[in-house]
Amino acid sequence: MTFTYYGHACFSVNTGEAKLLFDPFITPNPLASHIDIQTVEADAIFISHGHEDHLADTATIASRTGAPIISNWEIVSWFGKHGFQNGHPMNHGGAWNFPFGRVKYTTAIHSSGLPDGSYGGNPGGFAVQTATAAFYYSGDTALTKDMELLGEEYSLRFAVLPVGDNFTMGPQDALRAAKMLRVNKVIGVHFDTFPYIKIDRSAAVKHFADGGVELVLPEIGKSFAL
Repeated sequence: MTFTYYGHACFSVNTGEAKLLFDPFITPNPLASHIDIQTVEADAIFISHGHEDHLADTATIASRTGAPIISNWEIVSWFGKHGFQNGHPMNHGGAWNFPFGRVKYTTAIHSSGLPDGSYGGNPGGFAVQTATAAFYYSGDTALTKDMELLGEEYSLRFAVLPVGDNFTMGPQDALRAAKMLRVNKVIGVHFDTFPYIKIDRSAAVKHFADGGVELVLPEIGKSFAL
């Protein structure tokens, strides 16, 4: 698997069979100004919830690539009204076998209003099981005991968790989440984009290391193998 970070909570996982893009928010992010979204590939686009900082570039990328939009019922329906008819709606606890693997839509504790004020349904995350490995993206969330169940159900290669605090978990709760998920590698997202979520990177990495878990805070635009 190859992980590519596009800033904030936007990233891609190339499973070797498909390029899975999560929470496309690139062009409005000044920290990602060097990313050309015309080069961003996607065989499927996952949206964890309705906030603009998780879906701003979805329409542009979906129009160019033809990738289906996978999210909760309300978000997929909203994009359907805007001309995107090949979405796949899900809801919490439900799973589906896609060509690239089985995906479960998981619980998140957050909020989810769409950019035009429409109701965005309840926020979520995604547990993805491919032919070679499983991984988990929590979406924007607080720490929740549901993560313990995911750790029991899946043998996760890695987890993608928010670490920016204020709106989501910070490093302390994210490490607790990692323990419940039974992962030894966490890729941190949702940090440094806005003043409210600026973090001390060195302190966060050390906190995880002291807890026996590797925290990766990726550089925007860079790819690495997992």
